[in-house]
Amino acid sequence: MESIQFSPCKMESLNPRIVATVMTASLLLIIAYSISPYSLLLQRRSSSSRSINPTIQQPVAGGGGGEEVLSSEQYSCVSMQQLQIIRSSYSSSKPSPFLLSRLKDYEHHHKRCDPFSESFNRSSRELIRVQNSPDSLVTKPEEKEDVELDCRYIVWTPVNGLGNRMLSISSSFLYALLTNRVLLVDFGPDMVDLFCEPFHNSTWFLPRDFTFKGRANTPEFRETYSLGKLLRSEEEEQLEKEMPYVASLLQLFLSYDNDDYDKLFYKSETQQLLKKVPWLVLRSDQYFAPYFFLMPCFRAELDRMFPDDKETVFHHLGRYLFSPSNQVWGHITGFYDAYLAKADRRIGLQIRVFSLDKTPVSLILSQVINCIQEESRIIILPNTTTTTTTTASSSGRNRTTTTNAILVASLLGQFYTELNKMYKEWNEKAGATVVGVYRTNHEEMQVLGSSSHNMKALVDIYLLSMCDVLVTSPRSTFGYVAHGLAGLTPWILQSQDIEDEEQRVKEPACRRGVSKEPCLQFHANYYDTNPDHREPGGPVPVIMDCEDFQYGLKLVNRQV
Repeated sequence: MESIQFSPCKMESLNPRIVATVMTASLLLIIAYSISPYSLLLQRRSSSSRSINPTIQQPVAGGGGGEEVLSSEQYSCVSMQQLQIIRSSYSSSKPSPFLLSRLKDYEHHHKRCDPFSESFNRSSRELIRVQNSPDSLVTKPEEKEDVELDCRYIVWTPVNGLGNRMLSISSSFLYALLTNRVLLVDFGPDMVDLFCEPFHNSTWFLPRDFTFKGRANTPEFRETYSLGKLLRSEEEEQLEKEMPYVASLLQLFLSYDNDDYDKLFYKSETQQLLKKVPWLVLRSDQYFAPYFFLMPCFRAELDRMFPDDKETVFHHLGRYLFSPSNQVWGHITGFYDAYLAKADRRIGLQIRVFSLDKTPVSLILSQVINCIQEESRIIILPNTTTTTTTTASSSGRNRTTTTNAILVASLLGQFYTELNKMYKEWNEKAGATVVGVYRTNHEEMQVLGSSSHNMKALVDIYLLSMCDVLVTSPRSTFGYVAHGLAGLTPWILQSQDIEDEEQRVKEPACRRGVSKEPCLQFHANYYDTNPDHREPGGPVPVIMDCEDFQYGLKLVNRQV
């Protein structure tokens, strides 16, 4: 099969299998669904979703509240409605009642403090004053306008690729839940058409002409507003003593290249200081949610949100936040119906090559084939030298073997080409389509800042999340997001950086992951001094080292 190019897809042309699943689930759950707190929350969100990219007029000093100006096309988010019903028929993981309650409370809080509110306008005026006088970063109470601290904000800014961004957004949202803040996102042009608005009757977009929009990732902004600089310039005890001489705006620099002062964010004492800061601006390319479970100030609340299954933090928050836009969802359902829906099993292969010099395509291809046919036994090919037994499928059709659809998601087209060629030969020997190999596209390289590239990436992520089995590349945030949304523990290809080729061939091609959760790859190098706190890698019930990243941490339900 050739590379599939995106084309407009009609939403009504859903595969009968999906339609039947939706109808059956709806009939069976109609009574429970009508009274379920989660369903009521979802129904409220999907029934009045906003346009993806509303235009918001920035509040000005001395003016009224922000003026809402929506585009002429107001629509209901199709994916938000369909995914919730489809998932309810097969998802075994349900959010806790306390998490549902916190999400409901958050939506009310977000609406009260969103960019259309008077509270937002008052806080914006204070920010404009600080921007005009950088020396007033830390101010006395009498020098500040009386701003509602009940409406405090964390503003997410984009760094690196789409996988990194989705992981850091979900971590930011968890932080907002834990600290009673409102999450706003500073999406650039390459992201505004990807997702539906997640919050009922509100927006999470930072106004287009907001005071620091587009500048938060500059070195000048970090030099002026970073938490690390503030803590570096003052003794921590002195800052604590002087509070409420408080900053109006601080940047949290939690990217992979942050320094020890930036990492002080993870100390409970620092969190006490940040409670009085109205505006926090986040720069991060990490899934930093796991570290919150090591912080005494958050642990009790997290145990109530996720009491039994710690491996579903991203699973639940990601599904709640990231509903593909109607345009993206049309591409997803169109491809799924055409190439994946009729298979008995769907296998997702996510292959990321970080260095072709160290890891040639031929070597990785051998790893992939050994993984799915030998190590994991995901695909057991029929013996084509003997006659197979014909059996009747549940649909009444005669069938000789299980059919498999392999979705190849990779920037490099060689993997699809070689796998398709290999399994085409097997199909010819078997006299039937035992394995089909498919891809949506191949870009050859990651393109940062491209709306088209991000849209294709999101299509691949969601198609992977609809597979029954996943094989992913080590250290790939793209793969983290896919298996996290799916709620699957993936098979992870072995590290691709071993120098000796013979050694690499002898290594197991892949190993089963230890958790459904993504990995926090770069984290603070110190731990709180609480006597009940034990370091990762030891007997901590919910944290262990990542299997694919030497210095990473991830959430687990048990020690492995």
